[in-house]
Amino acid sequence: MKIFSISDLHLSKSCNKPMNVFGTQWEGYWDKIRADWNAKVSDEDIVLICGDISWAMSLDEARADFDDINQLAGKKVILRGNHDYWWSSLSKVKSLVGENVLPLQNDCVRIGKLLLCGSRLWTLVQPNAEDKKILDREYLRLEMSLKKMHTVRQEDDLVIGMCHYPPFDATLAPNRFTQLFEQYGVKQVVYGHLHGKDCRAVQRAVIGGVEYLLTSCDQVDNTLVYINEI
Repeated sequence: MKIFSISDLHLSKSCNKPMNVFGTQWEGYWDKIRADWNAKVSDEDIVLICGDISWAMSLDEARADFDDINQLAGKKVILRGNHDYWWSSLSKVKSLVGENVLPLQNDCVRIGKLLLCGSRLWTLVQPNAEDKKILDREYLRLEMSLKKMHTVRQEDDLVIGMCHYPPFDATLAPNRFTQLFEQYGVKQVVYGHLHGKDCRAVQRAVIGGVEYLLTSCDQVDNTLVYINEI
C-alpha cells in the first residue's frame, strides 16, 4: 500500500473561479494531476489531500468536485483548508464525499497499519491577537487528534500527520506544534497552503526527527508526492 499526498486543488466545477488567473503554472493543472494520479495510484493505495480542495461555498456546490475526485483510484483522506467554506458538520461532509473519502477532523483515521492525525492549523507569520486565539484552538485540536492516535496505536503502526498550514515558520525553528508531533512519535507530516510563483518554501524539512513534506500542487509540478509505503 503506497501513500501519496497533494493539496490546494482549488477545484471549481460548480463555481467560476479558474486558477489560471494566478499564473501559467495553473493552466490545465487538474488534467495534469489526474494523469499523474492515474499513472501512480492503484485501488489499494492512499492519497492524502491536505486542504483547500474546492472553492465551493456549500456542500451542494462541492458535489461536482468530489464526483471528479471519486473517479480517481485509491482511498483518499481529506483535511479542511482555510478556503474550504463548504465544509460543514462531519456527518454532512461524510454523506457528501462517499465511502472512499475519509475526512480527518479532531480524531484519528486508521487504514490498516496506517494512522493519520492532524489539524488545519493557522498562520504562524506575525500572528495578531485573533490569529493567536485561532492558533491556541488549533493546538488543542491537534493535541486531541494525537491523543486519540495514542490510545489506538499498535507497535507496528505507521503514524503520519496532516496539516493545511505549515506547522513552522520560514526559520524552521522548533515550536509547540513541531514539539507535539515529536512528542507523539509521528514519523512524517504533510502540509500545503504555501503556493504561488514567488513561494520560496522548502519542499522537505526535518525538525526534531520528524520529516515535513510540502504538497501544494503548484509547488510539486502538479504531481502526487510519494510519502511512504506500508
